[in-house]
Amino acid sequence: MLLLAQYTLIFASVLLLVAMGGCFSEHSGVINIGLEGIMVMGALGGALMMKFLDPSVPAIVMILMVILAAVIMGMLYSLLLAVAAIQFKADQTLVGTAMNMLGTAAATVAVRAINSAESPDNVSSAIQYIEEKKAFLININGFEFNWFMVVAVLVLVASYVTLYKTRFGLRLMACGEHPQAADSVGINVYKMRYAGVLISGALGGLGGIVYITAGVSEWKFENGVAGFGFLALAVMIFGQWKPVNIALASLLFGLFRALSNVYTGFPLLLSLKLPGTVYNMLPYIISLIVLAFTSKRSRAPKAEGIPYDKGQR
Repeated sequence: MLLLAQYTLIFASVLLLVAMGGCFSEHSGVINIGLEGIMVMGALGGALMMKFLDPSVPAIVMILMVILAAVIMGMLYSLLLAVAAIQFKADQTLVGTAMNMLGTAAATVAVRAINSAESPDNVSSAIQYIEEKKAFLININGFEFNWFMVVAVLVLVASYVTLYKTRFGLRLMACGEHPQAADSVGINVYKMRYAGVLISGALGGLGGIVYITAGVSEWKFENGVAGFGFLALAVMIFGQWKPVNIALASLLFGLFRALSNVYTGFPLLLSLKLPGTVYNMLPYIISLIVLAFTSKRSRAPKAEGIPYDKGQR
């Protein structure tokens, strides 16, 4: 049970971070389908920081530097969506889809180039972080506590306060509901949408490094993030774009994802004699079922996905 709780919390942390990123973007009026690619690029930034940073540095320095690298990479990559969707009014779904494909490919090429530069015979797309990962972990009576769990909780609290208790958050949501009305009272819709997408990139990139360090000490970037970006979108929709609901949905989906890692420790599940691939598919099957029954009641921000034209009223 400890192992199940451990994996549930870490996978829920990933889903919470990425889903909250999508929430900020969509509340500003921009659909971010590219969360998958942003996660990969954030994971790349964090993994490279662990690779090149001296493992003997204090744990707090390692944690902060890795988080900073992941956040910056995620934000830089999200600028592709921001510029294309806000500045050039491109189709946001197509741009996001392209970002997902480009992210995995670009990360794979970059890691292989770095590895081959260090050793000509090494053309692997993998990065190891065995010693570096220890900075994030504390063993508490068999429970492997990860500092990223704390980061996820802090992000949840900060997101709730930002969206509902600050002028910035209220203006951001106004731009996703009725940008013309927001503009009429002096709110710069373009700037607010840029801010929403950049926050989305920061949280998506952070979610990426949390995902690749969950339970493993090496990651092959050609594997991407196994659809977790899309799963986070399902969590966001199921959570009705509200931070607290998203947190609860993250725990639910995180539990089903965790089962694929620990089902061998439960005699009842083993007695069913189901292939391991069934448990791997479970969170995605559940997401389809949940969305099929809840999508009709979903209320997305009214202006999401609609490019804003200042000349129209």
